[in-house]
Amino acid sequence: MERTNITTAFTLDGFRITKNLGVVRGITVRSRSVFGTIGASFQTLVGGNISLYTELCEKAREEAFEIMANHADKIGANAIIGARYDANEVAQGVTEVLCYGTAVFVEKV
Repeated sequence: MERTNITTAFTLDGFRITKNLGVVRGITVRSRSVFGTIGASFQTLVGGNISLYTELCEKAREEAFEIMANHADKIGANAIIGARYDANEVAQGVTEVLCYGTAVFVEKV
């Protein structure tokens, strides 16, 4: 599936939905390492962007996104509409990141 066929909208310009294949999702659970936590603690002392946490969050979102896209590929979708992210703390220092959307099959108009 082309990653450009994944959107937060519920339509895809230039295409019409011919089949709804249901919800697809990608879930990853990440924890901070002791070294990452110490490094981030130092960054909080000076303020601004805490790049260690930013990188961790971006990697988790990217992984969840790829798992979702692969799930859609497996069920025969060529697009995903209504894509969203959600995150929850499962335990102290452990976060679940969920990426989900509706897998569809589209045809060019």
